[in-house]
Amino acid sequence: MDAAAIAALAEPQRRAVYEHVAAAGAPVSRNAVADALEIGRTLAAHHLDKLAEAGLLEVSFGRVNGRSGPGSGRPSKLYRRTATEHELSLPPRDYRTLASVFADAVEAAGVEPALFEAARREGERHRKDDLPPEELLRRLGYEPYEDGDVWRLRNCPFDGVARTHAALVCGANLALLEGALDGVRIDPRPEGCCVTVRRSAPGTINNVDRF
Repeated sequence: MDAAAIAALAEPQRRAVYEHVAAAGAPVSRNAVADALEIGRTLAAHHLDKLAEAGLLEVSFGRVNGRSGPGSGRPSKLYRRTATEHELSLPPRDYRTLASVFADAVEAAGVEPALFEAARREGERHRKDDLPPEELLRRLGYEPYEDGDVWRLRNCPFDGVARTHAALVCGANLALLEGALDGVRIDPRPEGCCVTVRRSAPGTINNVDRF
């Protein structure tokens, strides 16, 4: 499955389709993808279905015009990124198992403060790179997007371990970002990362206000 998923992204235009759907944060239709990328609707549908076959997108049906009942038209085929992780390592590597073992050991030993401090120091090393907050968040894999005066983070890079060690991983994640950026706070939602970052006001570097 992972090899098929990675192969599906080898074609540049198909990868652009995938990236557009992933960035949308909500199900999108083939017409929306075609319009956004300025390609034909048939070609957009072809790429979307290939991505779905590879397990990279999931398919649902719904009306995009907000109407319901008689005369509202047929439901559209909609696509969104799956929550499934895909990776390919040659030779095989299994870092998640080791990370889970480390998390078990930290909890058993009761040394969470040491972990959080180490995460904060790691964040401070990233702070020294002096990157704009959005660029730094993208580099770390969070997939930030604007939501009013904050950056929300569509992806949790540590989701695999967070599912079994939520308090530990979310605490370390918060400490990492507090070390790297200002204006960080916990704001859990059903999807994405549990942290938000306050966006800078125009003409400033980054808001130094702590929540």
